[in-house]
Amino acid sequence: MKKNPAITAQTRQNLNDAFWELYCTKRIEKITIKEITTRAGYNRSTFYEYFTDVYDVLEQLENHLIFKLQEMPMQQLSSSSDPFQLDALVRLYSDHSGYLSVLLGDHGDPAFQRRIKASMKPMMKEALLAQGAKDGYELDYTLEYALSAMIGILSYWFNEDNPPSLEELTALLGELSSSGVMGKLMGLRD
Repeated sequence: MKKNPAITAQTRQNLNDAFWELYCTKRIEKITIKEITTRAGYNRSTFYEYFTDVYDVLEQLENHLIFKLQEMPMQQLSSSSDPFQLDALVRLYSDHSGYLSVLLGDHGDPAFQRRIKASMKPMMKEALLAQGAKDGYELDYTLEYALSAMIGILSYWFNEDNPPSLEELTALLGELSSSGVMGKLMGLRD
């Protein structure tokens, strides 16, 4: 008997949601399959139709988020005026903030930030090379610096109690990108 795709998708989502509710409050090694299935209203065998263990749930969720980042059209990531199109990146981050703020936060998966950078860096490098950037260690290190800074500041923004607006954050990131961090810091002394 063939399963209804809509029911299958809903079951997977219910299991994901139950896992996520638990993951937001406790470390992954403390989450059990029994807790997930009880919360979602399914039995263990249903869980195993979709996942091998709790780590598989997390990995599939992370893979989905990384896929969403890679799905961004290159023209959104790159233009002649701004190679990172910060507003597009911030909006994408904002759309998935519920997951990203936890995964990139203090209790999230430490490997996830590396995976995000590893997925975005080649796309950005390709776009910059197409615009005439010189390949080499300087490009690699500069991209690493920029991606680390952007991911860090976005994570910080989502975990603040009273953060600036999306527009204010985008403006600040644009200024930092064009004027440089040290220029901004020196300007704050006045």
